[in-house]
Amino acid sequence: MGISWGSLKTVAGFFGAIILTSFGTNASAIAADTVVVRLGLFTESISLAELQKAAKTGKLPGSLQPYAKGLSEEQRRFFLGALGMNIPMNVVTINRLVNTQIGTTILNDFATALARKDKAGVQALRAGLVLGSTAPQGLSILSFIAAYPSKRLEIDLPQAFVVAGSLNTAFWRTQQFMLAIAPQLDPITPQPRTPQVAFPFDPSQPGSAQVKILNLSLNDQKRERKIPVDVYWSTAATPDKPVIIFSHGFGSVRTDLRYLAEHLASHGYVVAALEHPGSNEANTNLALQGKTRIVQPQEFLYRPQDISFVLDELEKLNQMANNPLVGKLATTNAMVVGYSFGGGTALTIAGAELQLEQLKQRCKKNLTSLSLAEGMQCIAEELPENSYQLRDTRIKQAIALNPTTSLIFGKTGLTKVQVPTLVLAGSADKTTPALTEQIVGFDKIPSPKWLAGILGGTHLSVKDPSTTLDQAGQPNTPISGGEVVGEQAADVRKYVKAIALAFAAQMTPEAKNYAVFLTSDYAQFASTPTFPFRLITQIPPNAMAVVKEFVDK
Repeated sequence: MGISWGSLKTVAGFFGAIILTSFGTNASAIAADTVVVRLGLFTESISLAELQKAAKTGKLPGSLQPYAKGLSEEQRRFFLGALGMNIPMNVVTINRLVNTQIGTTILNDFATALARKDKAGVQALRAGLVLGSTAPQGLSILSFIAAYPSKRLEIDLPQAFVVAGSLNTAFWRTQQFMLAIAPQLDPITPQPRTPQVAFPFDPSQPGSAQVKILNLSLNDQKRERKIPVDVYWSTAATPDKPVIIFSHGFGSVRTDLRYLAEHLASHGYVVAALEHPGSNEANTNLALQGKTRIVQPQEFLYRPQDISFVLDELEKLNQMANNPLVGKLATTNAMVVGYSFGGGTALTIAGAELQLEQLKQRCKKNLTSLSLAEGMQCIAEELPENSYQLRDTRIKQAIALNPTTSLIFGKTGLTKVQVPTLVLAGSADKTTPALTEQIVGFDKIPSPKWLAGILGGTHLSVKDPSTTLDQAGQPNTPISGGEVVGEQAADVRKYVKAIALAFAAQMTPEAKNYAVFLTSDYAQFASTPTFPFRLITQIPPNAMAVVKEFVDK
């Protein structure tokens, strides 16, 4: 516990020493020895020694027993388990993470469980985390308390359950991974952003053609599914450009990526944004009224089949006389773009095999530790078979934005993807955490492939602003909220427009002209102070070590 300034500088050599100056010069003299737990209207003081004993014995501290009736058995187990868990990161890594933008965001989340009279909650947390990580056993709740720069640490217990639950998840590992693939973004050792190449034009700017929208109401009689489709097109559309299909996220609508559809259409692409009737906003609203299930397990099969059905219908349209799109729809040379649940759909129709045996075993265990994305995938455990292959050979490329992949594809399902694939991951995504849902899976996808990392990007950052208006005023917690959307995420959408257009162009005679935008140089050039971007085609060894360490646990 008695960490001096000299030893901290020797071990870390970073900003920790500077940050802690506001709390004094002797860490051992100001470390917390008493924790005040607040449970509703009740408060109770607990010594650090009592908590350390509880972690060893597995029994609640005696001073908490009068209030234990307010805790469920699950909360008791969680409380005791949280006391003993640690984050396997050294002081250097912790110090780097808490000094990034996303690290500060996380600390703001953690600060919601603390009560301080001053406004230095984030600074105090940062100090406790850095000093706590120097403990022999590594960073844990106990080592954090022991290093917290105040004699008294007051905790809102219910909120602490939420906070503690986020300490050892893929969220922190994602931040570590992002720093590993983007050393030039490391605040400790910054590197210049000067691009190494010249860029001939700006692919994020709209094309010259005026965009029109054709609204279709399709009916798949065989599956009894009515599928609305918005077809974005312009007079610049030609058959040498792929048809692009959009698959929306869970509980959403076909305008999820309207800005991207309009952008691509202005450059001569035909974009068909469909709505999946079993997992759209309308279905979710019915579920909230108790009129249907939130998602039927068959939806994992129906979604890619929806895309195949729409391609069938577009081919009919392509041959229909007096139709403005006649002869312009390259339905046998298509690209799919999916977001979130739709990202998993995109990978499925691109060849990824649904492998459910391990999923069915995992989803029988404690579900409270699962992310929202993993919980969604567990619905598929009710499907009768253990594997499904739903590839449509007309799909020649795939873009998966914040996709769900961790459970649904098993160990080798993603190795069966047979087309060039671009995966996008946001480091601050709480709904589909990047490490579990995108990064681990990306390593399994065969080349050619690209991984775009958005430092500071949240789950909803890539969505059209018209679909994120409900985020205003949402509370920011370690498991939800804090979404960066609307005008705040304009830089993210600008980059998505650029790389999506460049990726689509790889299926056209203009491929070489756009290839430069699918590079790490362009990602660095397009980066902003708020959103640094990174693009890689292979996970480097130092970052792969982070992935393997996580997977092996």
